[in-house]
Amino acid sequence: MGGCFSKPKPVELKIEVVLPEKERGKEELSASGKGSPRAYQGNGTARHFHTEERLPAPHPYAGTQDCVEAAVCHVKDLENGQMREVELGWGKVLLVKENGEFHALGHKCPHYGAPLVKGVLSRGRVRCPWHGACFNISTGDLEDFPGLDSLHKFQVKIEKEKVYVWASKQALQLQRRTKVMAKCISPSAGHSGSTNVLIVGAGAAGLVCAETLRQEGFSDRIVLCTLDRHLPYDRPKLSKPTCDPGLALPSLGPRASVAKWNSGCLALSQVGCILQSLDAQPEQLALRPKEFFRAYGIEVLTEAQVVTVDVRNKKVVFKDGFKLEYNKLLLAPGSSPKTLSCKGKEVENVFTLRTPEDANRVVRLARGRNAVVVGAGFLGMEVAAYLTEKAHSVSVVELEETPFRRFLGERVGRALMKMFENNRVKFYMQTEVSELRAQEGKLKEVVLKSSKVVRADVCVVGIGAVPATGFLRQSGISLDSRGFIPVNKMMQTNIPGVFAAGDAVTFPLAWRNNRKVNIPHWQMAHAQGRVAAQNMLAQEAEISTVPYLWTAMFGKSLRYAGYGEGFDDVIIQGDLEELKFVAFYTKGDEVIAVASMNYDPIVSKVAEVLASGRAIRKREVELFLLHSKYVCPVLPVDRSEFSPPQPRACP
Repeated sequence: MGGCFSKPKPVELKIEVVLPEKERGKEELSASGKGSPRAYQGNGTARHFHTEERLPAPHPYAGTQDCVEAAVCHVKDLENGQMREVELGWGKVLLVKENGEFHALGHKCPHYGAPLVKGVLSRGRVRCPWHGACFNISTGDLEDFPGLDSLHKFQVKIEKEKVYVWASKQALQLQRRTKVMAKCISPSAGHSGSTNVLIVGAGAAGLVCAETLRQEGFSDRIVLCTLDRHLPYDRPKLSKPTCDPGLALPSLGPRASVAKWNSGCLALSQVGCILQSLDAQPEQLALRPKEFFRAYGIEVLTEAQVVTVDVRNKKVVFKDGFKLEYNKLLLAPGSSPKTLSCKGKEVENVFTLRTPEDANRVVRLARGRNAVVVGAGFLGMEVAAYLTEKAHSVSVVELEETPFRRFLGERVGRALMKMFENNRVKFYMQTEVSELRAQEGKLKEVVLKSSKVVRADVCVVGIGAVPATGFLRQSGISLDSRGFIPVNKMMQTNIPGVFAAGDAVTFPLAWRNNRKVNIPHWQMAHAQGRVAAQNMLAQEAEISTVPYLWTAMFGKSLRYAGYGEGFDDVIIQGDLEELKFVAFYTKGDEVIAVASMNYDPIVSKVAEVLASGRAIRKREVELFLLHSKYVCPVLPVDRSEFSPPQPRACP
């Protein structure tokens, strides 16, 4: 098992962030009296963290010479519910007016740099137009995911009917603010076999759980363990290339210092744009730098496989025999990709896309050669799109009649398929792989059940995944017939003190009448990780986020919100041929999901409606779209606005 760094009216919607009472948090998580024995080690030296060691959380107005103040508008220039980007000379600020008050925040989403002025303002928060992250306009705090960081909040004053914004020059250059976190203060010597919190899986759910505990003041030992050889990284970037102007990596190069990271001394523009996906290096994908984990005492055990969980004695056993006791346990093992079971499945150069190393090898082998992708779901289509400019030929094999059919429907699927065909992608639909043929042990041909033979030097398999929960079968932790871990709204399993989150769980989806679902979305894993952490601290939080996902292909982005499984009709507005459309997915009389291309911010607006707990009726959408005369309708958040609107220009 490797070590931490081993090689190997608008909707009234607001999420209350409840800060726990310090003593209650301590009592809940330290009841066993176990300390956090293995303090984080830097340069081979054990370090103890003390309460007097404060985080490098700089005040944005530390000195007047580092600040800039400017009049940005007249008080009547903005109506309530309006947002505007304003320039302060050293950078832009998002100015928001709501309930007669002005607020000034960072203007770009810290996740991928989206312009928040193009997002959705619902009372108390602004939602990102690209991927749905939400920020409190009073504090700048991140309230819904994806992403890890919050916005800077700037001072606003009114003088003689003019609005002034005062901000530090440094903060204006940044698009992110890391919340203040506690540090580990537990002793390190003599008790390396126990931890207060053990997190199995270091994806989005695991990392957010650890960070939330520290943000809430928890200062005992936290151990994250992962099968990967790398620290937590942004897995969607393995297959999703640049899709929006200005996309930037919210991660640091290997030499960046934690002080610069924590103080916000590094802007998104300083760490480079996302110009790659499959050929991205691990350090480019990192969600946090090494120094971050050291600073906050979050231990990461890499290449560490848990093989047994003993819930009676609160102990896990690793593959190498190492045993670790815990007080609270989060299971976030993720999923394992399905593989082909055909003849020749053992030949070389056939991959499932799981790690940066997998992705890098695919790109290297595909350059100027023949690539075959098996599976026309999101991952498969993203890989196919990326390889069109690298490979000599790209072919896609799929059992369904059209790509994305079960998820996006026949019409949208055909429109996307045409886009791929226009970019030299060859489709073999309604067939499967029957054989992989090799020459000198390396892939040379893919034989289909339709008798077609496709030349192939590299093959990527994207035919789905199964929950990676085999190690739990004898544990007493409940698994359903498919191997998923059922949890309640608080992410609790059937075993007290054991929580689960991420791709391997089924949970009650609040706005779908608490239907038990599995939603393997990056954004959903973030939300579940936070709820699990909050309930480790006895905060009684419940999962309530609306699912939100995105994909990028040939420079075009598709957004999706909701849960559309079982839809029986699709209402489409716009032009599918031009790939400028919005599709509402309905079941019976209710809209259950929405997808769009080039129609921002409609998906974020629908997400806000669904998050409020209000249903959108099919007839309402039909009437609204019937009477919409402008090209780019934006679904209103207020129910009364579903009455036929007056024609207006597209913003």
